[in-house]
Amino acid sequence: MNLLTLSWRYLWSRPLASALNLLLLTLGLASMGFVLLAQDRIERAFERDLQDIDLVVGAKGSPLQLILAGVFHLDVPPGNVPLAEVRALARHPQVAQVIPLSLGDSVSGFRIVGSTHDYPAHYGATLAQGTLWTAPLQAVLGAQVAQATGWHVGQPFVGEHGLGGGGHAHGESPYTVVGVLRPCGCVLDRLVLTDTTSVWAVHEGLAPGEFEGLSAEDRTAIEAEREVTLALVRYNTPMAAIGLPRWVNSTTKMQAAAPALEITRLLTLVGTGTRVLQGMGAVLLLVAGLSVFIALWSAVRERRADTALLRLLGAPPRRVAGLLLCEALWLAVLTSVAGLLLAQGLTALLGWMWMADMGLATTAAGHWPPTLWGVPVAALGVALAAAAVPAISAYRSDVASLLSSSRSTT
Repeated sequence: MNLLTLSWRYLWSRPLASALNLLLLTLGLASMGFVLLAQDRIERAFERDLQDIDLVVGAKGSPLQLILAGVFHLDVPPGNVPLAEVRALARHPQVAQVIPLSLGDSVSGFRIVGSTHDYPAHYGATLAQGTLWTAPLQAVLGAQVAQATGWHVGQPFVGEHGLGGGGHAHGESPYTVVGVLRPCGCVLDRLVLTDTTSVWAVHEGLAPGEFEGLSAEDRTAIEAEREVTLALVRYNTPMAAIGLPRWVNSTTKMQAAAPALEITRLLTLVGTGTRVLQGMGAVLLLVAGLSVFIALWSAVRERRADTALLRLLGAPPRRVAGLLLCEALWLAVLTSVAGLLLAQGLTALLGWMWMADMGLATTAAGHWPPTLWGVPVAALGVALAAAAVPAISAYRSDVASLLSSSRSTT
């Protein structure tokens, strides 16, 4: 009988102790894997929605609030900014592109965002059906919006004032669905997109085409009062990161927030909680390692007769010691598989909760970041460290003393 088979049978000769060791090691490894997977999912979600957005410009207030509201659509924006200032920003020599966003209304819990065609193009979004808007009060649904509402091309709907729903319905200015986006796994999946002029028309009380019929003086007066909520900015040169935010904050009524800086601060705050969870996992692994050590040390004493028989049959000391190491190896393999499966399950549940509560899409279940290799490595390290002393004791055991002790025991 080879070592793997014999060690497997020895492992389950004490089912209660083995089950306890498996449980402790699995919980420790699962908590470690869960933290690594959750952290990787959060970072990937942020990186995906922040792609190539160098600066977010909006009303003065909290920079983090501006990022969460303008990029991730998870918060309420601090206010609006004049359209004229956003246009002046777009003409700045250090600015390559400005994408204006106008917020304020929602439908069925999803935000209606007024922008230009540059917004879906920025994320590489493609259409599953229909076309992009070509006129005011035409809307394009994100994939998650279309799935949740069941709407299709040609479907009319009415927006509600406010980003949380339940506000005044703009029944006099209904939208019409003209397109549905393919799933992109980004923030667009949970948005209703329309032209910026649609948002102005709804809140100015103007019917489609009515603005164009006004006199030049009236149009100029209305345009002077128009606002947007914020703007997404892409730099023309990396050197703009030094001077452009300072220029915006000091010479305009707007505020500039650097997404990379603010998200780094946010992840630093989140990192405190992850370190607590990692500490709990380390404590569980330590307790599990002590439990495995005690179990294997007891096994060495309980198996004196078996060890003496193996030595009499010609088994060398290294084979006897290898028997304990293989038993620890079985524990490492079993707990690695169980811990990783439990961690993936918990992360999938967390992703589903994020999607249900905030509409925040994360990477698919089964994703394996490089850091996750630390889980089986930790399992192997703990198991072998716990088995080291009992294995050395078994290796150094003398056949004569084993026989005498086994006779006295019997």
